[in-house]
Amino acid sequence: MLLQPLHLPRRRVESSSQGHPFRVVPSELDDGELDSRLPILPEVKVIMPSIPDQVLATDAAIELMAKLHGKHGDLMFHQSGGCCDGSSPMCYPRGEFLIGDSDVLIGTLGDTPFYMSRSQFEYWRHTQLILDVVRGRGGMFSLENPEGVRFLIRSRVFSPDEIACLRSAGRI
Repeated sequence: MLLQPLHLPRRRVESSSQGHPFRVVPSELDDGELDSRLPILPEVKVIMPSIPDQVLATDAAIELMAKLHGKHGDLMFHQSGGCCDGSSPMCYPRGEFLIGDSDVLIGTLGDTPFYMSRSQFEYWRHTQLILDVVRGRGGMFSLENPEGVRFLIRSRVFSPDEIACLRSAGRI
């Protein structure tokens, strides 16, 4: 018995503006027309494990970032284990702190990059950082210093499932 070839529409995977869930949609055939004889595939949701954010911010931190952005333009953060300001997160105008091979981009807060020294990241890699704000004087070089508040890092250890997801994504 001779089998007839099965003609299926080509498919492509599109993502929503949030990056997922994905949906499979029919693609145009070679002649530029969709083949109306073939059924359109229903929406398919692909369940993908979500890679946990390595850095988050509280509402207070986001409000302070907005205020500082209004005064100084685009911002960046660097978390070091350094001498002068200990391990305080430091906020700078973007580009005024030179990032090098010894720094790791651990995430962004909105469009604000958050870096950490690679040596400190080795200790904190299994931990989610949460940027917060408290009253008091901060790092003398950090932009929030004149505001009477300072950025502070709170943290939580990732669950075993989150660690596995971060490892499979090459993040830790």
